[in-house]
Amino acid sequence: MTSSIMLTSVVAFIWLERTYPYRKGLPFLREGIWSDFFWYSVVQNFVLQIVIFDYLIHPIDIHFNLSRLHLVSAWPVACQVLFFLFLHDFYIYWFHRWQHNSKILWKTHEAHHSARAVDWIAGSRSHALEILINQTIEFLPIVALGADPMVVPIKACFDGVWGMYIHSNIDVRSGKLQYFINGPEMHQWHHADEQEVFFANYSTKFAIWDWLFGTAYLPKTKPTKYGLPYAYPDDYFLQTLAIVKKVDEQKLLRFKFFKSYHGLGTKFLQLFKGPQAVTARKQEEPAAPVQRSRAAHEKNLPE
Repeated sequence: MTSSIMLTSVVAFIWLERTYPYRKGLPFLREGIWSDFFWYSVVQNFVLQIVIFDYLIHPIDIHFNLSRLHLVSAWPVACQVLFFLFLHDFYIYWFHRWQHNSKILWKTHEAHHSARAVDWIAGSRSHALEILINQTIEFLPIVALGADPMVVPIKACFDGVWGMYIHSNIDVRSGKLQYFINGPEMHQWHHADEQEVFFANYSTKFAIWDWLFGTAYLPKTKPTKYGLPYAYPDDYFLQTLAIVKKVDEQKLLRFKFFKSYHGLGTKFLQLFKGPQAVTARKQEEPAAPVQRSRAAHEKNLPE
């Protein structure tokens, strides 16, 4: 059931992006979609779900045996889902805010902000350590408090659909609802390469946290540039490594093996569009912003 909902949502978001685009002219098969789809959405997601549930949450539950208390088991399933939905969303607002205000935690989050094109699948680009921390904290209480087994897949499905929604390139105009429910209007700005929004719009599902705690930013204009204000690798493995060491991607391209591997994304696009279209798409991509150094950017972050 949840798989059908996810698949239907993907089709709906893609159609809405083509029909009512927030940022006009953004190609469906844009640069970086191979990494976001294959490495982040498929490979990393599959591996981390095994690690999180089988090697972290399950052993912790066995050790402390809290789930046997069935603290929330008597609640209706709908109430359980809503409880954990609000609980986790409140946590993720503060953790997300902390990531943007800490030089150390920012390293776990900068891969997510490296996308220069933000659409329905761009939200999947998150460092493995960030996912490991957040999803363990998200799902451990559900298991440990003895929630109904259906709560995990229901909430995971809701997370997935809402994550696609807030990153989607859809020109949503929700009016006063944006004071309560988060959507692309505020989250597209959060991904903009603009100084005034680096410390704003941290909410995921409920925008009310930003309005309550003074971090909301919602101008009438739209951002013109996205991504990081400094050089950052495009490759999945180099992005994963960047948390401890940043490697010059251009220098690695001199090696034949890395160049062949690195070109898989382009070959993937060529399967659907042909080489001429890929070349044209690269020319259509907006020019990268004038880049500041990572050190200069981090001067704005507290220790």
